[in-house]
Amino acid sequence: MWKGTPLFPDSASTMAGRVDALYFFLIVVSAFFSVLIAGLIVFYAVKYRRRSPDSVGASFHGGMALELTWTVIPFFITIVIFVWGASVFFAMSRPPDETLNIYVVGKQWMWKFQHLDGQREINELHVPVGRPVKLIMTSEDVIHDVFVPAFRMKADVLPGRYTNIWFQPTKPGRYHLFCAEYCGTRHSGMVGEVVVMDPSEYQTWLSGGAPEGSLASAGARLFQDLACNTCHRPDAQGRGPVLEGLFGKTATLQSGETITVDEAYVRESILNPSARVTAGFQPIMPTFQGLVTEEQLLELVEYVKSLQSLPPVQTR
Repeated sequence: MWKGTPLFPDSASTMAGRVDALYFFLIVVSAFFSVLIAGLIVFYAVKYRRRSPDSVGASFHGGMALELTWTVIPFFITIVIFVWGASVFFAMSRPPDETLNIYVVGKQWMWKFQHLDGQREINELHVPVGRPVKLIMTSEDVIHDVFVPAFRMKADVLPGRYTNIWFQPTKPGRYHLFCAEYCGTRHSGMVGEVVVMDPSEYQTWLSGGAPEGSLASAGARLFQDLACNTCHRPDAQGRGPVLEGLFGKTATLQSGETITVDEAYVRESILNPSARVTAGFQPIMPTFQGLVTEEQLLELVEYVKSLQSLPPVQTR
């Protein structure tokens, strides 16, 4: 009866049922103890009311059984809530190994989506049903927050860094997408839709992709245009690290620290290259802050990721 209302939105992802079960458990526990405590207050207020002006109540020093009861029961209820909530949190925070990766850029006041095949969308995201989807998100200006009620999915989108969240839709349809973080005067208009399609329909839609090619190929062209290839050479003769086979590996810095080469590190190396310099190289790379847009950064990141399958070149 209440399905589809704001308080009870559609359940359209694998995580929605788990989130709902925990939510309703918390509601039931809260309601039960609220009624119990309020009822006991009224009951004892009536039972032990002063019946004459000069009456004095009897002293009561409590009992060990009562003290243990209202200590142990809330303790075990709290442990159940903690373990259950933690399991849901970790499941939502850890995407499966094989996901459909889609880049998201929040901007006052729109959502921009970029598929790896080159397809771009604004305020509308097409995904296939039954397949895990991972959103890699950043913001061009202020803090935003992507929220799809039907998927029970919500995550901050932050300027200057990447955050990610994943979901697996379970049924085709069109589902509302909101910005859940106040981001300016037109915050209420920063809305969109997630369109969940059958796999065959999704492939048909995707086949009409962008004429300029995939995100990685666009990044390869930009890599050449910015002359990055003059320093990052595959033959290890350049003034910068070899990028082939580097993404996902551990790099050693000049400070002796180690770091995993992920999206955030690649992004930082483009915008602030002197922040963490790879051991064996000098901090001579210029910054590209203000020279490349967020979309171009995503293209460069995806290009570096595409080199992951190539074997690293050994220096002599």
